[in-house]
Amino acid sequence: MKLPIKIFVFGSLGAALIALQWRGPTFSEESLKGVRVLVTGASTGIGEQVAYHYARMGAQIVITARREHVLKEVVKKCLELGAQKALYIVADMAEIDHADKVVEFAEEQLNGLDYMVLNHIGPSPYGMWDGDVDHIRWLMQVNFHSYVKMAVKALPVLEKTNGSIMVVSSLLGKMCSPFALPYIATKFALNGFFGSLQHELGMKRSNVTVTVCTLGLIDTESAMEKIKGYIDMPAYPAHEAAYQIIKAGALCQSEAFYPWYTYYVTLFRDWFPYYRDQVIRNAYNYQQY
Repeated sequence: MKLPIKIFVFGSLGAALIALQWRGPTFSEESLKGVRVLVTGASTGIGEQVAYHYARMGAQIVITARREHVLKEVVKKCLELGAQKALYIVADMAEIDHADKVVEFAEEQLNGLDYMVLNHIGPSPYGMWDGDVDHIRWLMQVNFHSYVKMAVKALPVLEKTNGSIMVVSSLLGKMCSPFALPYIATKFALNGFFGSLQHELGMKRSNVTVTVCTLGLIDTESAMEKIKGYIDMPAYPAHEAAYQIIKAGALCQSEAFYPWYTYYVTLFRDWFPYYRDQVIRNAYNYQQY
């Protein structure tokens, strides 16, 4: 066995043993009964599943996305699952003023706010970057600037309730990869801003906690459609990713990783950069025409 492989294997085993031996606080679904939650990007995929989990736990929920007819159906199901309250507001995060309006609506309708799950993303092509700088500028507004605006707007009310912000990010916000440059840029920006915000909130002894959630490939319809033909790797269920996001926020964790491999990839990403980059490039199918 070559030395780099030995180090990787034994390092992984050591980290796994440490993780198994550590015992943190336990998560109780009952503790979320009646909590006031805002979930963005909740018309489909991970955001939709987050809303359903909170509903099943008896929370009060406001959801938002661009498509009203889909939001109506999600709200209806949330109420059927047991949500104490479920409302929606239509918003397009490409519009600068919509981020503030969503937070204001949630605060007014729920008479406060305990959790905010920032999950929305704008559509972006998957493939070699075509040099479209305007698209990156637009996507930064949707995937990053609106997150910052919503966080700034919500911080005062969350301060009063010992609240939490959960930021749904990606392994691609920690490790560079081909074919999704605009998306990756926005996720790196999220990790940088909210990771730094965690420090400042801690230094100010703020009552607000921020959880940055690093997700791998999740089996949402949009993700599966994008990667088809480019890469063949297992996708993990959106409902489980959503549950881990909720759990991490309730436990006030600074970071959450799902599925399991995202933690180890992040841990070892800079150990052997040459081998890392070769593995990444060889994992994708690309035909140069």
